Amino acid sequence: MSPLINIINDMKAEKFLKLLEQNGFNYFTGVPCSYLKSLIGLLEKRPNDFHTPALREDIAVGLAAGAYLGGKMPVIYMQNSGLGYSLEAFSSIHMIYHIPGLILVTYRGPEDKGWEEHKVMGENTEKLLEIFGFKYSILNENISETEMIEIKAYITKEELPWFVLINKGILE
Repeated sequence: MSPLINIINDMKAEKFLKLLEQNGFNYFTGVPCSYLKSLIGLLEKRPNDFHTPALREDIAVGLAAGAYLGGKMPVIYMQNSGLGYSLEAFSSIHMIYHIPGLILVTYRGPEDKGWEEHKVMGENTEKLLEIFGFKYSILNENISETEMIEIKAYITKEELPWFVLINKGILE
């Protein structure tokens, strides 16, 4: 990747992180994905009470729940394969105990040529979220301030997570 592309991606990630912070999101945890390289790079420069990487997605779900109970508004990041792995944790913690949060899910799938392991999950990610009754949106370009305010209002009012599916190249 050329240095210019890195600068542009870092600016997109920086703008996205700033939007999240302006809307009260103040704790991040998750399992890295190359789609989020720039965002995670920015998070790694933050203190542990703002960003705690997780070894597995279900651990991130637990960390986010604890952070919320400690007064934080969490963001969890993961690949959609990790979403499949952590749905039980979301349903038994976030849904039952009304733990809000923003869940950033990289939307890997059939378009990832050479990475066929993402095909099945990619084709079924939205169906799984719908089966579990989770609200979600797909991030194809920069998210607007209005969209973020609406998402935050839902999260706060319903005390449930909102999932944002992030396509390749958006925050890479």
